Amino acid sequence: MNSLVTIDWLALGPVLAPAAGAVLVLVLDALAPRLARLHFVVALLALLAGAALSVPGTVQPADRPVRTLCLPAPEGACLYEAGPAASALQLVALVAAAVVLLLAWPGAAPETLRLRGGPAVEACLILTASAGAAGVAAAHDLGSWLVCLELATLPVIALVALRGTAAAGRGALALLTTSLVSFAMVVLGAALWVLATGQAVFAGGAVASALADAQRRPVLVLSVLLLLAGLGFKLSLVPFHAWTPQAYAGGSEPVAAFLAATSKVAALAALLVVLGPLVAAQGPVLVAIGIVAALSMTVGNVLALVQDDPVRLLAWSTVAQAGWVVLPLSAASALSVAASSGYLAAYVLATLTAFAVVHVVSTAPAARGVGADRRTLAAYTGLLRSHPLLGGALGLALLSLAGLPPGIIGLVAKVLALRPVVDAGQWTLAAVALVNAVVGVAVYLRWFAVTLRDPDRGPTAAVVRRVPRSAVAGLAVATLLLAATSLMPQLLLGLVD
Repeated sequence: MNSLVTIDWLALGPVLAPAAGAVLVLVLDALAPRLARLHFVVALLALLAGAALSVPGTVQPADRPVRTLCLPAPEGACLYEAGPAASALQLVALVAAAVVLLLAWPGAAPETLRLRGGPAVEACLILTASAGAAGVAAAHDLGSWLVCLELATLPVIALVALRGTAAAGRGALALLTTSLVSFAMVVLGAALWVLATGQAVFAGGAVASALADAQRRPVLVLSVLLLLAGLGFKLSLVPFHAWTPQAYAGGSEPVAAFLAATSKVAALAALLVVLGPLVAAQGPVLVAIGIVAALSMTVGNVLALVQDDPVRLLAWSTVAQAGWVVLPLSAASALSVAASSGYLAAYVLATLTAFAVVHVVSTAPAARGVGADRRTLAAYTGLLRSHPLLGGALGLALLSLAGLPPGIIGLVAKVLALRPVVDAGQWTLAAVALVNAVVGVAVYLRWFAVTLRDPDRGPTAAVVRRVPRSAVAGLAVATLLLAATSLMPQLLLGLVD
């Protein structure tokens, strides 16, 4: 502690643990470059430590969040503040990154599918992006918020590019281009925020003052719209979604899973930091968010219906699910943050499980049929019959995304996402969401039906003869968490409430 700022190193643990792990991995790589698995062990321990240190914040009362880096002014603002929702998002982001790390473990995939640069680079990039995701959830000053937001994004571009294929290059270029445009819009929005509020922190009092001023109010609204647009790129919201299928298909399955999980947590966490002061100041209903949510659901579901590549299907599913994630925020009520965070957490668990199965099938040592393509839905023909555990995990993930039993967590999350919208009287938006819920059922049941067919009638069906232990561990963690939260949804949704 000093006269200007108070520092609680334990409170910063969710950010410092993966950041320190990234540094330690680089040091180990310089001293013992051949010990590839040791790099991943260190990275996994760092992520688990960060996740463990985020747990205390999830049980704190909402009016007493974990705070540190507190200043005497303005209004005694703390630059790091993690309430239950922010801490829960940190926990989800770090656990998701740990599952991705298990899927990307050295030896878990054929050598031809390994990323260029070696395991240390891969582990370091995952840790760095995870530290950014954990940091942006609790950053309450514009400087830290911007740095953490980009820290959660830029390493993922490298992860996509390091696969070394032409498709990876195109995906990385699309992601880089949109990231640059996104950053420009976010910086401009941040500048207007400072102009409107007079402060470089996200504080409810300053927002209330700006909303009450007829001259500053339009500037603040424009600032929020620009910040929403910039974060819309990272959330894969329509019309900022074009990079998503290219980047997902270009990267490896673990990298695509990281994009769909930890990166999306970082983007939503950043958006909640911006909208938090508006909700506290009883700001207006955010019509723009409702329009974007409706467009994202519709475009994502329609295009997912015609996909034959499971990775591209999950990419368009991300676009549709992003609409559901931001849907509650259009009401700007006290329930919105918990509903949005809870829906994202449920989506992350289901999507991680689906990507884990896709990774196992895609990297299987052998497949029936000459030239069988495992990046098609036909590769999953009869998976539930020939490989009940893999098929069961995939089925639970797809049914959870569809909101059908036994994936109860998906259904509960959809109900909670609709509640703030209905309470605000946004009946048109609620009707659009219900129609898209029905279309979404068709998207996921189409894939699930393939797993129920007779495997002997699918000459391109994949035969999974051996699954690496690390991939089994990653799949088991994701599936068990998804199954537990489906049996008891409050285990997950209670963290953000």
